[in-house]
Amino acid sequence: MALDDIYKEVILDHYKNPRNKREMPEATLRCSRNNPLCGDEITVFVLTEGEKVQEVAFLGQGCSISQSSASMMTEAVSGRPLEEVHRLIREFRGMMAGDVDPSEEELGDLVALRGVVKYPIRIKCAVLAWDVLQEALEGGTGEATGARPH
Repeated sequence: MALDDIYKEVILDHYKNPRNKREMPEATLRCSRNNPLCGDEITVFVLTEGEKVQEVAFLGQGCSISQSSASMMTEAVSGRPLEEVHRLIREFRGMMAGDVDPSEEELGDLVALRGVVKYPIRIKCAVLAWDVLQEALEGGTGEATGARPH
């Protein structure tokens, strides 16, 4: 099986069986955004304790790329120190910009989204959940329209 096919399967698995897709009433941080160009919507719930992201969950709707990316993101950042979460956000954005070629050891399932770089219009879909997470960590809250610039 070709590597691209394996990556497609990982993306579809996260889309069909999303991890941590649920409301989290006990969240200490919450932020919602959408991408009006394609209709993707994401709400990220973050439970922090001190300088650690204990748990992340999301709710949303949209294309397989945005929803899979959100699912993978929750697995990648839950249980990590804030400093490490910010590093992962930078690395993921770098990968989506084509500036970073991370290994699977560094980003796990997230490398499956590396192929999105070939389709520039879809990059915002992949990065939306990460933008919302970063905004939540920076103290952004509530509902708003429009994804943050990358």
